[in-house]
Amino acid sequence: MTADSLGTTERQLIRRASDGDARAIRSLYDRYAPRVYAVVRRIAGDDDLAQDYAQEAWIRAIRALPTFRGDSRFSTWIHRIAVNAALQALRKSETRRKREGPAPVDVPIAPAHKDSLLQKRLEGALDGLPEGMRRVLILHDVEGYTHEEIGDALGVTAGTSKSQLFKARAKMRVMLVGLDGAAQEHGAEAWSI
Repeated sequence: MTADSLGTTERQLIRRASDGDARAIRSLYDRYAPRVYAVVRRIAGDDDLAQDYAQEAWIRAIRALPTFRGDSRFSTWIHRIAVNAALQALRKSETRRKREGPAPVDVPIAPAHKDSLLQKRLEGALDGLPEGMRRVLILHDVEGYTHEEIGDALGVTAGTSKSQLFKARAKMRVMLVGLDGAAQEHGAEAWSI
């Protein structure tokens, strides 16, 4: 029988997890892992990187559990940790890549076949965006960050963030040509599928 089936409230579950209770930690993980993975996957643009980033986010969250005061919902708290972990990992890999020399130019590849599912089309289009544009688009349109917050997180100006967002949206429109008109009208709301 799991902790959840015993009627344990989330606050009690968090308290037990912060005290090191493995079952409580597992219960929190089972409850929030899909959301953590989804947010880092959108930022990473790659399944393998997303798994690494999600693992790092959970390590940070478990270590920080004793500092969780409950001022916000746990889902909001873990979401913020996941975004920060993914962005920090991306910055580290970019720094490493710059030290190692120039990287080959990434060429967006269109999906081999048309997929009728909106989610697959959106993910494919997002993966086809240059890294900087994808990050700004996700952080602004999906995660709701302001241009100032994005600038701080990515080490760019708010103006650069706005420019990248404009370019990313334009590229997404081009990549999603032919997608049914209703999906295009939903704009940012469609990203969160």
